[in-house]
Amino acid sequence: ITTNDVTLDLNGFTISSTETTPTGYGIKLARSAGNTDITIFNGHIKGGVTNNGSGTYSGPGFNFGIAYNPPSPLNVRVTGVSVSGCLNYGIYLGTGNSTVVESCTVQNIATIGITASTVSHSTVNQCGNIAINADNASDCYGYATGSGTGVSATTANNCYGSSGSGVGLSVYTANNCYGSSGSGDGLDADTGANNCTGSSSSGTGVSATTANNCTGSSGGGIGLSADIATGCHGTSTTNTGLHATTALNCYGTSGGGGYGLFATTANNCYGTSVSYIGLEAITTQNCYGYCSGGSVGLEATGSATGCYGQSSTGIGLYALIGNVCHGSSSSGTPFLVTHNVNTF
Repeated sequence: ITTNDVTLDLNGFTISSTETTPTGYGIKLARSAGNTDITIFNGHIKGGVTNNGSGTYSGPGFNFGIAYNPPSPLNVRVTGVSVSGCLNYGIYLGTGNSTVVESCTVQNIATIGITASTVSHSTVNQCGNIAINADNASDCYGYATGSGTGVSATTANNCYGSSGSGVGLSVYTANNCYGSSGSGDGLDADTGANNCTGSSSSGTGVSATTANNCTGSSGGGIGLSADIATGCHGTSTTNTGLHATTALNCYGTSGGGGYGLFATTANNCYGTSVSYIGLEAITTQNCYGYCSGGSVGLEATGSATGCYGQSSTGIGLYALIGNVCHGSSSSGTPFLVTHNVNTF
């Protein structure tokens, strides 16, 4: 397409390629000054590139499904198009511009599935680098193989991102989103993760500057890590359940040698760990810590108020200042308060 103001209706037909060494485009926006006011809809672009199972892609077809020659286009909309089997990009319109991709499906793309300023109601499966890359993503699913990213966006709403060993969902702000990863971070948000869930086999379940009403889970990494966590739950099989600078109404658990809950300030929080410290915080209030091993049930290096600590063989409760606290241990030390104490 070498001019502006073009609407291309594929009318349900397929543009396909069997080129052995993919170099071409399915649809190319080729105006030297950048295309404007383009609509492409209702059709299919198909090549034969597939994932060989080890994270690399090969096969015949197109290099690009829908893409442009620099500079980036403006006022471009792609809707109701399926793209599959491309060696480089699926739908590539750039970001930071007025481009929209909606109701599209993309699969078996070696590098990036969809790139546009706004991506909505779209699904991308089997991409080697980034499945969905957008300024704003909503109601989308993206899966990246290997160390790629499922969904990467400035703002994501109602999105699910998944990755083999990279980040499932990487955003600046996430709302009602879910991210999962085999060994990387499940959900990584720079500023906020609201009502979101992240899981990882060995990385961090949810990593956020601010997390509200969030759940994080990890097999070998940190369940939930946040500067501020409110009403959040973090769990880990072998590492720290919940790690936060400030935690309010939070629950952290660990099934191995990590902390159940580790926080600078914790309010109305519960931490448990199988063999390490159940709950550790500089300031704790109305908190409970449990450890079924030789470590500490609850350890407060600054203050503990209305708290309970329990350990099967270690120290039940350890605090510099304790007030209305209880420590229990089956064979170790019930409680150890080194500065001020008012316990029962």
